[in-house]
Amino acid sequence: MRDTLEATCSIDKHHTPHDHSHRHIHNSNEHHEHQHGTDCCCNIETASTSEEKKVSGIFHGKTTIYQLENLGCANCAAKMEAKINALPEVNIATITFATKQLKVTSTSKTDLLPILQEICSSIESEVKVFPKEETSLSSHEHMESEKKELPMIAAGAILFIIGEIAEKLGYGTISVPIFIISYLVLGWEIVWTALKNLTKGQIFDENFLMSIATLGAFAIKEYPEAVGVMLFYRIGEFFEHIAVEKSRSQIMEAVDMRPEVVNLVLDSGTKEIPAKNAKPGDIILVRPGDRIPLDGVILEGESYIDTSPVTGEPVPVTAQKNDSVISGCVNTSGLLKIRVEKGLEESMVSKILDSVENAAASKPKIDHFITKFARIYTPFVVILATATAIIPSLITGDWNHWIYTALTFLVISCPCALVLSVPLAFFSGIGVGSKQGILFKGGISLEAMKNIKAVVMDKTGTITKGNFVVSKTVPFNSFEASELLRLCAESELNSTHPIGTSIVTAAKQQQLSLSTPSSIEEIAGKGIKAILSEGEFLCGNRKLMESFQIKVPNEAISHSGTEVFAALNGTFVGYLIISDTIKEDAKPAISSLRSLGIVTAMLTGDSKQNAEAVAKEVGVQETHAKLLPEEKLSKLQEIRENHGAVMFVGDGINDAPVLAGADVGAAMGSGADAAIEAADVVFMTSNMEAIPSALHIAKTTNKISMQNVVFALAVKALVMILGLAGIASMWMAVFADTGVAMLCVLNSIRILYTKRKM
Repeated sequence: MRDTLEATCSIDKHHTPHDHSHRHIHNSNEHHEHQHGTDCCCNIETASTSEEKKVSGIFHGKTTIYQLENLGCANCAAKMEAKINALPEVNIATITFATKQLKVTSTSKTDLLPILQEICSSIESEVKVFPKEETSLSSHEHMESEKKELPMIAAGAILFIIGEIAEKLGYGTISVPIFIISYLVLGWEIVWTALKNLTKGQIFDENFLMSIATLGAFAIKEYPEAVGVMLFYRIGEFFEHIAVEKSRSQIMEAVDMRPEVVNLVLDSGTKEIPAKNAKPGDIILVRPGDRIPLDGVILEGESYIDTSPVTGEPVPVTAQKNDSVISGCVNTSGLLKIRVEKGLEESMVSKILDSVENAAASKPKIDHFITKFARIYTPFVVILATATAIIPSLITGDWNHWIYTALTFLVISCPCALVLSVPLAFFSGIGVGSKQGILFKGGISLEAMKNIKAVVMDKTGTITKGNFVVSKTVPFNSFEASELLRLCAESELNSTHPIGTSIVTAAKQQQLSLSTPSSIEEIAGKGIKAILSEGEFLCGNRKLMESFQIKVPNEAISHSGTEVFAALNGTFVGYLIISDTIKEDAKPAISSLRSLGIVTAMLTGDSKQNAEAVAKEVGVQETHAKLLPEEKLSKLQEIRENHGAVMFVGDGINDAPVLAGADVGAAMGSGADAAIEAADVVFMTSNMEAIPSALHIAKTTNKISMQNVVFALAVKALVMILGLAGIASMWMAVFADTGVAMLCVLNSIRILYTKRKM
């Protein structure tokens, strides 16, 4: 792990390639232009298909986000989305049930809010549409709504029990009125909603289907069954609603780290103001234990910063005066005064939340399939129910039995369990990823990752840290190693290239005294000729030695790293080996990938020697070196043909084409903006361990969503078969509807509690 907050949090630093194409480089080292900035994860666009691109605003038109309060039915949300998309003034609309958000892209100048409200309330009457920033209901009001529902369910349950007792004791004339009153308490709201929706053309509405089923039971004098089914349905809906809200709030609380207030520093002291009112240039006070509210720079104080809420990295890092810090991290020790660099909307906390919400709006193929399937499923089951009520009854004359069986079909004809379970599973996966510093750009990315057969990686900045160090000093002709390093460092004192800087840094770490050369001559593409107190000193690559007729011994050959050769007064005096540091977690991460049966490969512009040395060290199976950016893409296609779907992980600006060309592109959060923009997944930590973790999350998410679909369909099919066999009751049918939906919700959020794997 990097030792400074700047490195861990991707602070605004720029590593630009040295413009004299460093003279020392004998081996063709790969070096990317990294733009390290606090925007590292947040140029996030949820797009893979044309439909999803419309959602993210690539197509012409203004995109507005609305909040849908009181949205309780996933199937209703799908109907609303279809109706809104049918509007001529709407380019594309997406409703994300998991976040209760409606995203509309439109070129219309008129206010669409009244039209959207009319459509949504025509399908689910309680739904209120607000612009996102004007959301009305709080979680407290949601709790109040739940509290109002409980007494009605309790009253209906008590009356139902009294009616059952009365019937068992033989007081049938008393029990029937009690059942009717109980039904009115439990079902009046549902029946009334069904009637209102019926006038709006909502024939296959869940309320209507439940009303027909229970009123039908009354018609065939199955009074206890009618009331009991309505009671069971209301209880199931109540707990399903709680489970959905709980799962939604758990995920949103994990990613919504936006502060409500900040402590503004004034001449007279501090003043608490709303976070949205803080402006760049303001000075805020962050106490020990507080979360850093906005992106900024430390003006006073020193502390350890816990970056795990943003990056998933558990080890705190030091932060002191002039260090940049990002919002969402936690100040664990010292008192800090921070100058605000970005307002709330531009700070990391808002961008992470936006990226997760956008990701939830990017629906996987299975979600689109289930939505389309639901449109067929309900009419099919209703037609089957009608046929079951009429055809066997005409043959057998047992109308009561077959009508009862048909009513059980009506109860399970609502596809809510199916429509709800898939998006919630993917939303859970996106949420748990963000907690670990892995930002998926949508359900499409998660879905694609389940098929990955090979992981292809860039070298510099992905497997290695991208910071050059002097790994070896080899003196010749009775020269001392420290003397060789000192002379090389003196000739490089004015260098800004990473390799030159690494030589100077190594000398300073050994506390060597450095003198400024009397003159320095840069020799393009070869190295430096410096006049030192000891005489003429040459420092550079093999071409430099050859141009001055300096013989380099055969044994002065590196098998890993870059050689920097040195000569003093015409005599070869030794060489340095400059190496890129391999990330500590690279080897175990590669091992984890291989244990999953995934092929690992490396594409790099570096020399074959260096690439093979790194690959051998970490265990990468295939190595392809000395590649230009366009050659990387063609090599990636070869790997895909040989092994199957590929995931490419990179961080350089020259990785953008291959990131876009891979089945799944993943960018290190410390990398260039162009790479992050082109990627499907962003690893905030820039750690290798994020790769197997992301694959584990993706595979678990896909497995859970498929479990939900199979379970829901299997239970519904089983109840239909048992119903036709005369075994299933309406109680079973209610379980197949609300009970299954609740179990699918609970299964969907299971991923939040799975252990982090590498």
